[in-house]
Amino acid sequence: MTEATSSTATRGKPGPSKQQTILIIPEAVNFEKWKNPNSLSLSCSINAHKLPISCIDLHPRKQILASASDDCSWRLWALPIGQMVLTGVGHSDWLSGCSFHPDGSKLATTSGDTMVCLWDFFHGCCVLTLCGHSQPTWGCSFHSSGHFLASCSADTTAKLWDLNSQRCHLTLRRHTASVNSVSFLPFTNLLLTCSADKALAMWDARLGVCTATFHGHQHPCNHTVFSPAGNTMASCDSRGIINLWDIRKPVLAMATVDAGPLAANQMSFSPSGKMLAVASSDGLVRVVEVDSCMVSSLSGHSDVVQSVTFDHSGETVMSAGTDGVINIWSSESDD
Repeated sequence: MTEATSSTATRGKPGPSKQQTILIIPEAVNFEKWKNPNSLSLSCSINAHKLPISCIDLHPRKQILASASDDCSWRLWALPIGQMVLTGVGHSDWLSGCSFHPDGSKLATTSGDTMVCLWDFFHGCCVLTLCGHSQPTWGCSFHSSGHFLASCSADTTAKLWDLNSQRCHLTLRRHTASVNSVSFLPFTNLLLTCSADKALAMWDARLGVCTATFHGHQHPCNHTVFSPAGNTMASCDSRGIINLWDIRKPVLAMATVDAGPLAANQMSFSPSGKMLAVASSDGLVRVVEVDSCMVSSLSGHSDVVQSVTFDHSGETVMSAGTDGVINIWSSESDD
C-alpha cells in the first residue's frame, strides 16, 4: 500500500491496517442480458451484508455490482445470479461509498475513517490510501481519463486527487456544510457537488473554480448526478424533493418531483437519460420518467433504501439499503 500525501493537514487517525485483504471466490460466473421491459418486478434478492449497505456501483462494462457497507467491507457480485466473486476489508470504520475506475480494474472507496482507498483487483490489495480530509468522506467519482479522482467530505470540502502523483491536486472550498456528493460530467472537466448547506456547485476541475451555483432546495442536499444524455442533472434532499436542472440555466430548476416526506438519498439516471431511479428513506425505490415527471414505486426493502443504479441496458434496476439486501428489479418478458 502506498500512502499519498496531501496539500492540506492530515488528521491523525489511523488508516486501513496492513491486514487489507481481498478474498477471491473462484467459481465460474455467467452473464446474461434482460429482455426489453414491459414493467419492473423483483426478480432477485441478495442477502449481501449483515449490516447496512451505503452504496452500490456497477462495473463500467460487465454485469458486476460493487457494494459498500457499514461492516467495513466492500463486495463484488455477479449479476443477475447474485454470486459474490470478491470482497475486500481494510478500512477502520464504516464504508460510505464506492466507485469503479473507468477501466474496471480498480475500485475506490470512502469511509468514516476519513480515508479514500484505491483497490486493485489484479494485485489483490489496496494500492493507494489518500489522506487529507479531516472528517468522514461520503463519496467519490473518477474523471473519465482515470487519472483523477474526486472525493467529498463532512469537512465541507471536495478534493481532486492526481492518481499519478498520488497527491491532492486541488481542494474545492465553497460550501458551508458537509459536502454529501461529488460527480464528474462524463468526458468533461466539469465537477458537480451538493451539500447540507442546501446548494449545488459546478466546478471547472482544471482550475478549481466554481462556475455556477444552483439554489432551490429548502433542505440539505443528499445527492446530485448528471444525466448521460444532454444537459440535464438531478438533485435530491432530506425532505424527498427531487429537482431536475438544465446545467446551462442554474437560476431555476426546470422540474420538481415531491417524493417526500422522508429523504431521497441517492439517484441514478438510466443510460438513455429518460428514467431516474431514486433511493428513498421510506423503503421504496421510485422511478421517475424524466420528460413527464410521472413516478412509479418499487416495494421490496424492509428499511431505508440508500443506493440505486441501472444496468447497462437500462432494463434492470438494482437497489440496496439499511436491511443489507440488494434487490434486482428486472423487466417482465412476453414469454
